[in-house]
Amino acid sequence: MIHDDIRRVVLIGTGFVGMSYAYSMLNQGISDELVLIDIDHDKAEGEAMDLNHGMAFAPKNIKIWAGTYDDCESADIIVITAGANQKEGETRLDLVHKNKKIMKGIIGEIDKSGFNGILLIASNPVDVMTYVAYKESGLDKSKIIGSGTTLDSARLRYELSDYLNINSKNIHAYIIGEHGDSEFPIWSNASIGVKPLLDVINEHDEYKYEDLDQIYKDVRDAAYEIIKRKKATYYGIGMSLAQVTKAILNDSNSIYTISSLVDDYYGVTDLYIGIPCIINRSGVREIIKLNLTKSDQERFKKSANILKDMIKEIGY
Repeated sequence: MIHDDIRRVVLIGTGFVGMSYAYSMLNQGISDELVLIDIDHDKAEGEAMDLNHGMAFAPKNIKIWAGTYDDCESADIIVITAGANQKEGETRLDLVHKNKKIMKGIIGEIDKSGFNGILLIASNPVDVMTYVAYKESGLDKSKIIGSGTTLDSARLRYELSDYLNINSKNIHAYIIGEHGDSEFPIWSNASIGVKPLLDVINEHDEYKYEDLDQIYKDVRDAAYEIIKRKKATYYGIGMSLAQVTKAILNDSNSIYTISSLVDDYYGVTDLYIGIPCIINRSGVREIIKLNLTKSDQERFKKSANILKDMIKEIGY
């Protein structure tokens, strides 16, 4: 249940992603309490100690400790980053069987606590794992959110910012679909300030439409390129999760391309997939229906079918 007095966030999984998130939470002073849960309790304790030792430099005091599933009952948000890691040469979807089992176990423990807040899932493959959490938890669909293509959309904004030499905060562009190889950008909906991106490119000789395809490929393959160089990705997703948490706790009605349960979104139903949504204190307030071109609609359905096949493969 959400409490207005103390904002408690529980993090399950203290690996690289989880701790990048926790570090972002501390540095931005997003919650009042942060509970760390891990199958390796000693690891969670060590991480809590390390974070607490930097409290003097944080914008506000946050109570941080290594906890148990009992701490979930009064949490506003539970963030799940636990799961097997994506290895080099392995797609996000290769992880599905390993991580379904882990997710089911975690949701079972959360249910026992009586938790009734918002679940934010980042375990990969995130769309499938969010669907597993939805099926296993019994919570309302508006309270179960996957990180979706939030990071992918941020990567797109970064790449466009670099290409156009425009602040990324003034670039509004989305990647939608599966958080994975079939994700794609909606160029027809992208804008620079209030001006359509395609108009900006048309009016400047130094910009070319074909460059957009390379930008898309760089975004789509970013995780593989990072994993090749440093074995894992975690800072970007940690910061993405912190932003989504902040939007929920602050009731900010912000738009992020989270993974949300769709019902007849261009013919796609009963599936968690990355699309722009308005999120606030109650979770998903509204799914934004984009005007998709025919080719984008086809790409969306293709991406959805990949996820549907994966969900069938794990028995849902």
